[in-house]
Amino acid sequence: MLVVIFVMVCGVYICSVCLRQIGGRATGRLLSVQVGERPCEFAHVEPSEKPYVHFPKPKTFSREECACNPVRYFAILSSQRSGSGWFETLLNSHMNISSNGEIFSVKVRRSNISTITETLDKIYNLDWMTSASKNECTAAVGLKWMLNQGLMQHHEEIVEYFKSRGVSAIFLFRRNLLRRMVSILANSYDQNAKLLNGTHKSHVHSPHEVLSIPPSPSYIHIYVHISLCPKVIYPVQAEILASFKPSVNTSLLMRDLQQVEDLVNKSMEYFKSTRHIILYYEDIINNRTVTYLSNFSLPALHFHLILN
Repeated sequence: MLVVIFVMVCGVYICSVCLRQIGGRATGRLLSVQVGERPCEFAHVEPSEKPYVHFPKPKTFSREECACNPVRYFAILSSQRSGSGWFETLLNSHMNISSNGEIFSVKVRRSNISTITETLDKIYNLDWMTSASKNECTAAVGLKWMLNQGLMQHHEEIVEYFKSRGVSAIFLFRRNLLRRMVSILANSYDQNAKLLNGTHKSHVHSPHEVLSIPPSPSYIHIYVHISLCPKVIYPVQAEILASFKPSVNTSLLMRDLQQVEDLVNKSMEYFKSTRHIILYYEDIINNRTVTYLSNFSLPALHFHLILN
């Protein structure tokens, strides 16, 4: 009799356990499974190149099918009137290279290291929109940065930023030391004189650039005809800027030349631990593989040859 009662109790217990499990399955929530985003692969990239190849994710647009197209970061480090605008035009002639100009010519962007890094983050994340911005398949993005635009003052933090973000530095200067000094003097002069319609402009990108206003009497000796309106004559911007002839104190010339050279040498010393290359304007001009044509009809400059 005891055995029968024990069997009945065990049966009731087992049935209750089974019913509980069945009820739990019926009322339990379905698990939500999220498929993670597949990381981009470094296809055909040498191990030494991987720190300099990036896959940015812009906040302002989607890269769509080009999300896994690698992007390289660069910065052109130069001084005014050293051919940097012409060189940048060469880079931007490539459909997938974006060099965004002198971003830090605006003082508020270089007021401290925080504003500098915030601006750089936007540029290298492809969220900085300028006329140089290309498409979602951009392969290289950067800017033009003058030595007197916060670069030297915050060089330690900027060097660390370049190294951590894999930014390649392109130094561009004039090889001729005297011309380099004259360029600095001319830029300083125009900051106050503002020769082009009351605005300061370091350089123009073409000898054919013209003003959008009638010529003033002071420019009466500099003319160019505009094809759309042949009866209207305007002064050539490049000629106006080139008309400045600096006065040089010969007794201080050697000292001034040394100061100009020291500035460039100091900048290269600061950034020697970054990945960099040194270019000279005269060498690029004399390079037969780089041809400058009017109307900016420029050949594509192979970017990997510059950075590698």
